[in-house]
Amino acid sequence: MQRNTFFKLTAALAAGLLLNATASAQTTTINVAAFADFAGPYANVMPEMQGGRLAVIEWWNKEVGSKLNAQIVVKTYDMRYDVAQTASLWPGIKAEVKPALVLGLGGPDAAALQQRLPEDKVVMLLGTAAYGFGWKPNQWALNLRPTYPHEAAAFLEWFRATKLEGKRPVKVAIITSEATPAYADMAKGLQSYTKANPDKASFVEAIWTEVQPTDLTLAVRRLVNAGTDVIVIQTNTAQAVATKRALQALGKNIPIMLSLHNGLAGSSKALGDPNGFAGDFEVGAIADASESDTTARKFYQLLQEKYGLKSTWNAMTVMGLGQTIVAVRAIEATIKSKGVGKVTGEAVRETLLASQFTGNDLMGILPGVDFNSDTPFPTGTAKVNIATMKDGKVFRSAGDVTVPTVPKW
Repeated sequence: MQRNTFFKLTAALAAGLLLNATASAQTTTINVAAFADFAGPYANVMPEMQGGRLAVIEWWNKEVGSKLNAQIVVKTYDMRYDVAQTASLWPGIKAEVKPALVLGLGGPDAAALQQRLPEDKVVMLLGTAAYGFGWKPNQWALNLRPTYPHEAAAFLEWFRATKLEGKRPVKVAIITSEATPAYADMAKGLQSYTKANPDKASFVEAIWTEVQPTDLTLAVRRLVNAGTDVIVIQTNTAQAVATKRALQALGKNIPIMLSLHNGLAGSSKALGDPNGFAGDFEVGAIADASESDTTARKFYQLLQEKYGLKSTWNAMTVMGLGQTIVAVRAIEATIKSKGVGKVTGEAVRETLLASQFTGNDLMGILPGVDFNSDTPFPTGTAKVNIATMKDGKVFRSAGDVTVPTVPKW
């Protein structure tokens, strides 16, 4: 009798230990919501960015999350780059997914949710440059790059020093739209910079047009007649293509400065000419998608070889990689500091504000990230890379160019 009791107790104890071991090894799922645009102005380049996002998640889940008993699950929603769409869908997304973090796409997401996120206690990361209307303390929508005008200002100072030999101010114009607050903000910030730095740049004109214009020949003719040195287009590929076609129709060649989401390769593809933006520039405070053998490119190649990345090596892919590598590193740091079961939106934001991720942490995609409660974008670590196009390929023109001070607007 005693012997049977002993065996029963031993079996029960063993079963209990097994259950505890299983429970301790259970994998925790961490939900992330991703916003996309498969039907609006970025539909032609969105798959590249999305591919970058998903490959980083796959890499992290296998290489890092598996050791932390955590797996990140992403659910993607098509917001069509529309403020109303984002505002309308967000309550349902929050209830359904309960995300620890949101991968935002751009300005409409920030404009729609800037006031909601603090109340909902969900942090949003945007791979784009920042916006003046978000340059406020205690934000929950955080950009991985300084504002678009900061990036443009860095380029203009480089252009003046290298192309004009510092002899006179750069005459700069901008093509944009009032259709979205983010687009309008680009012009306001650029004007703020030129007004504060008349010795470095003079503002020619802002061309206000549709989000997807058909013909800009008359407007671009004015810029040609005014002796414009640089046309800034940080909006989308449609405006870049319309401007390039106008310059071609006029037989003129004014350099165009693009951002990353409407970069050289993507805009050339939209133009129907793989070398269509030869001699123009793309600028961003993130790794450039050039032919250089960089740490960022090696990470991209690893994702291609082992983690299913199909996106080509271009600026939109880099943005997807950059946005998501910061997201997974923030989640990883939160797990290590608070525990795998306590990865909430509030906890992830605390981690982002308290941490300084290095370029090595971020696989060379970004030079580093340092947020604080006063500025919702990196300050001390921000530098831009400038790339150009030749023979259908993108090459680096300059790296680690200092971002100048731009007065708040």
